[in-house]
Amino acid sequence: MSTAYVVVTVVGAAMAAFSAASLFLGAEWTAKPLADYGVPRSWWSWLAAAKAAGAAGLLAGLFVPVVGVLAAIGLVLYFLGAAVTVARARWFSHVAFPLVYAAPAVASLVLAF
Repeated sequence: MSTAYVVVTVVGAAMAAFSAASLFLGAEWTAKPLADYGVPRSWWSWLAAAKAAGAAGLLAGLFVPVVGVLAAIGLVLYFLGAAVTVARARWFSHVAFPLVYAAPAVASLVLAF
């Protein structure tokens, strides 16, 4: 296990956890865009839980590699889905935001091999 893998994985987990916490707490910078994109409020807790599980899975992957790979795949798919949701809502200037969160998950996935 390389130092780069550990650093990227911890950063990715921290970013996903921050994103999950901001959604769980209903931070305006997270909640307002979701409402603008048309994401139903009833989904928000589930989406936050998915991000939190991904963050925990990335950290667990430092000890059980297959868990980290599965968590990274899940987070990449989650944030790609978020980018598609943003694009479908025609907020093209916001598409980069979910991709920024996906980047460390992609890097963690690449460095895992």
